[in-house]
Amino acid sequence: MDARFNLFDNELATRFAKRFANAGTVIHQSPLPTSTQELVSLRASQINGCGWCIDMHTKEATAAGETSVRLNLVAAWRESTVFTEAEQAALALAEEGTRLADAHQGVSDETWAQVRKHYDDDQIAALVALVALINAANRLAVIVHQRGGSYQPGMFAAAFG
Repeated sequence: MDARFNLFDNELATRFAKRFANAGTVIHQSPLPTSTQELVSLRASQINGCGWCIDMHTKEATAAGETSVRLNLVAAWRESTVFTEAEQAALALAEEGTRLADAHQGVSDETWAQVRKHYDDDQIAALVALVALINAANRLAVIVHQRGGSYQPGMFAAAFG
């Protein structure tokens, strides 16, 4: 399957991508740990079936020092021993915030309490914004069939940063 539309070759899409990247920069520069940011982005992208974003966040996480064991177990984080309680709370928020239509309440009170237990207000703001932003990125890429496999670490930042 080829991409339906190249978002990187269109002037309007490129202008949008620069602003989108700026929003990502705010999150990236937040006190939310980079490893948590990449794990959350990877998990939401797995749920949404976004090959482009899975490729990007796997490679960015690896470049930042994340281990292959942890990356390989993100999809089964509940059945794994390699994630901290804080990371588990963030992954639960990512899942519930991505699967809004699956539950009438969206993010459960139990998950929210775990997030509050492990993160301060700035980290929570970054985490909530990240879940929203990665879901938007997934939708952009999936709609146009932007395929994974060609991403190189730092590519997005270099193009739009």
